[in-house]
Amino acid sequence: MVTKKDIDLFIEKIPPTPKILQATMMLVNNGELSKAAKIAEQDLALKSYLSDLVNKPLYGFRNKVSDIGQIFGILGLPASQQTLYNYMLTLLSPKKWELFKLNEKSFSELQVNLSIKWKKILEHLNIVDKDIESAITLLPASIIVSEALFAGVKKDVELLRSVHNLDYNTILQRLCGTSLFDICVQIADKWDMPENISEIVLSSSGLHPSNNHEIDMLAKWMHLLLFYELSQPMFVEATLNDFIDFQIDYVSDIYEEFAQVMEIE
Repeated sequence: MVTKKDIDLFIEKIPPTPKILQATMMLVNNGELSKAAKIAEQDLALKSYLSDLVNKPLYGFRNKVSDIGQIFGILGLPASQQTLYNYMLTLLSPKKWELFKLNEKSFSELQVNLSIKWKKILEHLNIVDKDIESAITLLPASIIVSEALFAGVKKDVELLRSVHNLDYNTILQRLCGTSLFDICVQIADKWDMPENISEIVLSSSGLHPSNNHEIDMLAKWMHLLLFYELSQPMFVEATLNDFIDFQIDYVSDIYEEFAQVMEIE
């Protein structure tokens, strides 16, 4: 089964942020979108990712948009930062998913759906903060971590889950004394993401509430959003609906408000 050594090896293998992406991110963080676009043009994979994203039906453009400067202009500052973080996660994504029934397209759709709904939540809460808006991008890292750690022992995990009805996060905690969300924080640290992103995502497990009221409140919304999104038919089919344990008591005070924001009947 999975050991602490496996986790350490996984973290060790995480590539550093590519130099072009690092430079692009720094300029975006400083609000210099036009300069950032010129740098991003040098990374063909990043350029292709941005073009594919903004040309999704969601944005409603009749003609294909391929100019990076125009794409950053369409996205705006917070969404540009968020999109770059999403791209960083794709660098960790497996070419072929074994544990979950996902592929590049469905994982990308999960990222986009979470980002759009998180923005809707922040607008409802009257929060304007590009780092907090980008916090949602780290959440799918927990799915990538599960895939990386458990795919090689899939049969053992399935047996353990069938006998004890355990989610992946609980299995990892019992085996190694660490959680998927702890590992996400390590990823964030390695990629020099802002500290409040790590704090929100760590608390969003529902198992480690933050002493900071704002972070804890945002973590509750994030916890609910994750379970709401993973309960959609596409992700139920991908076996993500029982990926981690839903902490209903943790979010009970905002459940009705969340349902109103998401227009759940």
